[in-house]
Amino acid sequence: MARHRKRISRRVLLATAAVAAGAVLAPVTVQAATADTAGRGQNPARALEQAAHPLRSTEPGGNTADLRALGSMIGDAKVVGLGEATHGSHEFFTMKERVFRHLVEKKGFTTFALELSWSAGLQIDDYLQTGKGDARQIAKEALTNSPWEREEFVSLIEWMRDYNRHHPARTVHFMGDDIGAPALSDEFFGRVTGYVQKNNPEALSRLDELYTGLRPIDDVFAYLGKPLAERQRLAVKAQQALELVSGLKGSGGEAFDWAEQNARSVAQTAEFLTLDPDDPESNAASQRFRDEVMAQNVSWWQQRTGQKVLLSAHNDHVAYVASDPETYSKTQGSFLRDAMGKNYLPIGFTFNQGSFLSKDAALGGEWKKFTVPAAEPDRNEATLDQVRYRDFYLDVRTAPAAARDWLNTARPTLNVGTLFPVEPRDTALAKAYDVLIHLHEVREADKLKP
Repeated sequence: MARHRKRISRRVLLATAAVAAGAVLAPVTVQAATADTAGRGQNPARALEQAAHPLRSTEPGGNTADLRALGSMIGDAKVVGLGEATHGSHEFFTMKERVFRHLVEKKGFTTFALELSWSAGLQIDDYLQTGKGDARQIAKEALTNSPWEREEFVSLIEWMRDYNRHHPARTVHFMGDDIGAPALSDEFFGRVTGYVQKNNPEALSRLDELYTGLRPIDDVFAYLGKPLAERQRLAVKAQQALELVSGLKGSGGEAFDWAEQNARSVAQTAEFLTLDPDDPESNAASQRFRDEVMAQNVSWWQQRTGQKVLLSAHNDHVAYVASDPETYSKTQGSFLRDAMGKNYLPIGFTFNQGSFLSKDAALGGEWKKFTVPAAEPDRNEATLDQVRYRDFYLDVRTAPAAARDWLNTARPTLNVGTLFPVEPRDTALAKAYDVLIHLHEVREADKLKP
């Protein structure tokens, strides 16, 4: 296995490590900034200030009057993508809980979605609906080794469970929209085979046969050590298993819908893991496939439940276009726009300075603290930080003309994923997001307590 890992290209190691952690691959090269010739007649910070709405706080709880304008910007959107410029900053995580609470209480949202495996999302949601277990233990199990294994997400899960306790007729839900990594447990396969055993026992033998060699996937890195031909064969069998389950639709009902979707998650994961480490085109195609899968899962959930969804992911996943289009040729946000039109709305995050969690190795390693100074003058964040509000948000669609010109111009912007250091990449903020939240300073997320 060690020899095989050495043969895998750096890009695919980063990409697979990112998926295993439920995280985005950070851009690793820098492009030259586009000269800013737009809006020369007006200081861009003053133009942005005309559209900016100050934030009272990034912490959840308390008065949310400062979020009313954000609610108006969101309008009737059914899925709101809320990004993060790093995977490990306290303020990004707490702001997500604050926004979600507000959307639940004021806009009828009921689902918090995360770029976490579908199976792990179900584990958290089971706790939210039943109360069986302990929030901290559930977070530790479902979020282990991910950047979200932090106190901020325990706080979110605890609030969601408390909300359900007091609103049993209208509960909130947690979903993971990603492929089954870093593992796809035997228990999760049992959600599919258990349904077939109960409702269509005559099909169980064939289903078990199709899942042989695939059930379970304990470690995606070990799984990638299998020969490519074997992984391709197992992916075909996973797809055949999905088709078998789909063919049992006569049993119908809610239980069938979930069994079919769970079988689909197995097939999605097996297909993703057929990437060829030695083929750059295969690596890029696998990342496009992953974003498409995440969008499909969110769409499935929203259409089936009718619930409004706050989708939490890295900026490069919620945006219409990624800051690294060579690796991410089409984003989850782009797929959702194609499927939902104006019912999808992405919100991006930027920050000027501060600390966050990331890694300095492509494989393994611990999430550790890194710190960056204030943004260089040529970066988007430097100008945003000149707006007189410390923290603020604005609608890039309705900003004054001079501000829109500035927002439509690509400049270096920092997005950090599972690997650091990285360099800023050129981003035109108005082409990536509908709404932007800028924070002056962030700090690293809080380590999960025992």
